[in-house]
Amino acid sequence: MPDPSARPFLTAEWRNLAMLNYAVDPAWLADRVPRGTELDQFGGKTYISLVAFRFLRTRVRGIWIPFHSDFDEVNLRFYVRRQHADTVRRGVVFVREVVPRYWVAKVAQLAFHENYIALKMRHQIVEPVSEYGRVQVEYGWRQERRWSSVRVECEGRPHRAAEGSLEQFITEHYWGYAAQPDGSCLEYQVEHEPWRVWQPTLAKFQGDTAGLYGAQLGGCLNREPDSAFLADGSSVAVYSGTRI
Repeated sequence: MPDPSARPFLTAEWRNLAMLNYAVDPAWLADRVPRGTELDQFGGKTYISLVAFRFLRTRVRGIWIPFHSDFDEVNLRFYVRRQHADTVRRGVVFVREVVPRYWVAKVAQLAFHENYIALKMRHQIVEPVSEYGRVQVEYGWRQERRWSSVRVECEGRPHRAAEGSLEQFITEHYWGYAAQPDGSCLEYQVEHEPWRVWQPTLAKFQGDTAGLYGAQLGGCLNREPDSAFLADGSSVAVYSGTRI
């Protein structure tokens, strides 16, 4: 748990998280693993996730910044773990994060040395008219005049991810790790309640991401995901990092 006296660097809500997950060769990620961590696996497989969602009610150090509070984000991430004393900290590493606001990208680059880029983005979200209705989310981003998109459709009610499930593994990594220019690693905590998830009736990615993620990782996004789901999301708090 964070120090009760610690003040979050950032607070926000993350909502309508479309999560497409792909098993990949761990060798593809070996040179991206930050110092002090190791790849985390589920069922003997190494996963990357393409995650698209809404960033809402954002505040940095408690300050609301006009026109930078609500926006989309899409990121490609993978999963690591670090032994800390007698506990294991499970976290994520971002290959690339896309947002539509230049200053959002710049602050993340300066504060965490995360690999953010600002591109034109759009979204369409259809909320259910009843608890058993259809949910549809679609996020798009444009690079070099070409649009890419993530689309997920679901029906029914969301449920807490089952204990020991892949959905729980994907959603309940509560640390972030970012390699720094000097070769060290920044470790920071992300605090949120467990999310509820829908199983999709449709989940797909369309586009060309080799320019963002490289030929290997970008190329695998063009096949059917090994798993996919939509998470409802929650309030989140991101704390300042510590060098390890």
